[in-house]
Amino acid sequence: MKKLFVAVALVMGLGTSVAFAENSMAVMSETVTAINDFTPIEVKDLPAAVQETISKDYADLTIKEAAVETKEDGTKTYKVVLTDKEGTESTVLFSESGEVLK
Repeated sequence: MKKLFVAVALVMGLGTSVAFAENSMAVMSETVTAINDFTPIEVKDLPAAVQETISKDYADLTIKEAAVETKEDGTKTYKVVLTDKEGTESTVLFSESGEVLK
């Protein structure tokens, strides 16, 4: 009878450790996919649609730096850091068509 209890406890212990291992792998996977990979680019390399939106909607700001992220499906997101006259920076994300993204 003692052997039966030991066997059951051993099986339950192994099952629990496997369940926890699967949960930790899922968390790691989510963390990896959440990282954005923006590559710095020259301001002149921004698409014309993005430059037009900046000149219309952010005319009083200056472009400090720009970067691009290419997703697996080939779409690109542009990150532009803008500064005002006081030096306050703001970061705006744009689609290839010049739309402001949230």
